[in-house]
Amino acid sequence: MIRSADIREWRDHDVVDPKQHKIGMLEAVYVDTATDQPAMATVRTGLPSRRRLVFVPLDDAVLGPGYVQVPYARGQVRKAPSIGTDDVLPAEREEEIFQHYGMTYQAGAGGERRLARR
Repeated sequence: MIRSADIREWRDHDVVDPKQHKIGMLEAVYVDTATDQPAMATVRTGLPSRRRLVFVPLDDAVLGPGYVQVPYARGQVRKAPSIGTDDVLPAEREEEIFQHYGMTYQAGAGGERRLARR
């Protein structure tokens, strides 16, 4: 798992699937607001003129020399909810990301966001 202290040094490294197929480049890490631990990453994908950021959970992610390996197939990640490279994740779209990966979504205790960008 990626520790909070390691987040910045892994930005712009390749993100690969279990078969080592490149998905894209790690753009940012989102932490769980309840634990302040890394929960999701955005991965920069697409052609240079049509780049977007797709979300992928960091549970069971493995760090290697110059890459982050996630336990999800490239096709599944590329079909995940996305935002533009200059956009911000709207709070109402968080649940959609969790559902895409078959994960349970629960907003914060006071209804606040579950994910915060670091």
